[in-house]
Amino acid sequence: MSERTPDPVGEAPTETAGADTGSDVGLLSPVRVGTPVESAVGDHAWLQAMLDAEAALARAQASVGTVPGWAAQAVTAAARAERLDVRALALEARETANPVVGLVKAFTAVVAQDSPNAAEYVHRGSTSQDILDTGAMLVARRALLLITADLRRTAAALARTAQTHRDTPMAGRTLGLHAVPTTFGLKAAGWRQLVLEAAERLERVLHGGLPVSLGGAAGTMAGYLQYAGDAQSSAPLPAPSPLPPAGPARLVDAFAAETGLARPVLPWHALRTPVADLGAALAHAAGALGKIAADVQVLTRTEIAEAGEPAGTGRGASSAMPHKRNPVLATLIRSAALQVPALAAVLVQCLSGEDERSAGAWHAEWQPLRECLRLTGGAAHTAVELADGLVVHPEQMRANLGLTGGLIVSERIAAVLAPRLGKVAARELLTRASARVYDSGETLGEVLAALPELRGVVGDEELARLLDPGGYTGAAGPLVDRALGGDAG
Repeated sequence: MSERTPDPVGEAPTETAGADTGSDVGLLSPVRVGTPVESAVGDHAWLQAMLDAEAALARAQASVGTVPGWAAQAVTAAARAERLDVRALALEARETANPVVGLVKAFTAVVAQDSPNAAEYVHRGSTSQDILDTGAMLVARRALLLITADLRRTAAALARTAQTHRDTPMAGRTLGLHAVPTTFGLKAAGWRQLVLEAAERLERVLHGGLPVSLGGAAGTMAGYLQYAGDAQSSAPLPAPSPLPPAGPARLVDAFAAETGLARPVLPWHALRTPVADLGAALAHAAGALGKIAADVQVLTRTEIAEAGEPAGTGRGASSAMPHKRNPVLATLIRSAALQVPALAAVLVQCLSGEDERSAGAWHAEWQPLRECLRLTGGAAHTAVELADGLVVHPEQMRANLGLTGGLIVSERIAAVLAPRLGKVAARELLTRASARVYDSGETLGEVLAALPELRGVVGDEELARLLDPGGYTGAAGPLVDRALGGDAG
């Protein structure tokens, strides 16, 4: 194991020979550490996806008769990431600005070890962007399967919460202050709706928005066509047949079938809609989960205490304050929600790359795309645990409804009095009464009961009923029913 040599404060540490300074083990990104998406989008997974793209290309070319079947089989058998040195490929990429050039060289050597005659069919007619972009779409598909599954599980847990607390009254808050009563069921149903919409957006991308990349050097497929038509008179084995006139479409179809990805209308080297759309959908998903996290953080505040995160040994511990149990799940989710939209903006910005392949804009996509995938995946995985184990405190919600001394239902009383006193007069009366509550510390009921304007206008029993926050939740219950649509389980 390599060791660091301590240096004076303010100076960079000196690495001993052979130290691996490039490993990202997630020390600064705990939201995705140990989650399934982390391994699905790591360097090893990305390398394997590019090898899968190379193997699928060879098989597709074999299916249209331009590569021998035996060669495609040999390429596929050799396409295993563990046979290559991912760190060496990363370092070599500094000399070519992308990892595929070194990958093709190293992979060709691996194929040659197994089947010397098959080596010449590796990357035949292809270009770096075809392999990296197709690999990126394969990585994205595998990550999206994990993310959407977690979003669906989160939505199911929130549906159960919404049903359980359909009629549990709580304070609705606007601009940080008590507004009017709502129910926790409606809040949970709203969270669920955001999560479902996020899942649906990602599923639309997953099922049709992740295309193969097949364009060759400048998007014309010239290399594929040229190699397909090459007689290869010097080849030791029979040459493949040239592509027929409809060959380009057949090859794209075959490549799409081999990878399980979508078939694009055109080569998209410089048409970056697939990546931009993917980033936008991931940003929406992260934001939807971030809304839940932000609300939970509010509800877990000491002075509010209306909900809490599921407990776990050592979870939420403070390094300085033994009494604290911090809302770590919500914190992890929110950290991702604040990062992903900014990273997705980079992907949208890369739509304006120049020429048939950008010098920089294409390259700028790779890391932000991976971060979008793994941050959103980490947040979605964390959200399952948060939603499934959320602890709700209805009694504290009820207690907090009384914090304003009845002012939380002032809108209701104004509406009831409007036809009896006139709308303007009723509004003015409630405004004066509210000011009195703030100044005197009396409850709204006490203030209203003492107003001479209300004698004979509203009785004591009616006033008591109107002051009950639980009776002023509007259509919250039916709205929950509508949102759940019968699938609350």
